[in-house]
Amino acid sequence: MASQIHLIRHAESVHNVSKDFSQLDPSLTSLGFEQAANLDQSFPFAGRVGVIITSPLRRAIQTTLAAFPSILDKRYFDPSSRDGVENGASLVIDPLLQERSALACDTGSDRAILEKAFPRLNFEGLGKGWPSKTDIFAVDDEVVHERAQRVRRGLVELSEQLSDGEKRDIVIVTHGVFMKFLTEEPEIDLPKAS
Repeated sequence: MASQIHLIRHAESVHNVSKDFSQLDPSLTSLGFEQAANLDQSFPFAGRVGVIITSPLRRAIQTTLAAFPSILDKRYFDPSSRDGVENGASLVIDPLLQERSALACDTGSDRAILEKAFPRLNFEGLGKGWPSKTDIFAVDDEVVHERAQRVRRGLVELSEQLSDGEKRDIVIVTHGVFMKFLTEEPEIDLPKAS
């Protein structure tokens, strides 16, 4: 049986409300955390998820952790929180999933800042200087199409790796504009945290 890929848009973040796009890598709002927590209660495929892949922008990571504490492995959470499950889904931080624009709100934090904010997560996939909007992270359409194509190829490979297991589904947590490139559906516009 093939993997199903579940595409999730991050929950409401500060810049979505304030319209202040100059804030670097903004966090979720209180409503955003609530939206993500509601997703934990309503996501019907929890037992089938083997891997969750998220953008390294703060709002996507926060959405992932708040939305999937009953799916993700407990190693990603503080032991005193009682979040996470034994032999839960793996979490991958993938810079290819970052948002398309070069605005400060769509530019990620340095790796050291993320490691301090989320000490139980693995940021080894973020190369030095990853948040720059150059090379594969540039914002022009041609480069973003190539980045989305790389993600799709990686998903095919991951799906093949998971195909024999009980937990073969994949969750992607990303951003509204990049999602259009990833799905090759320019009209897609999922609500936040759905």
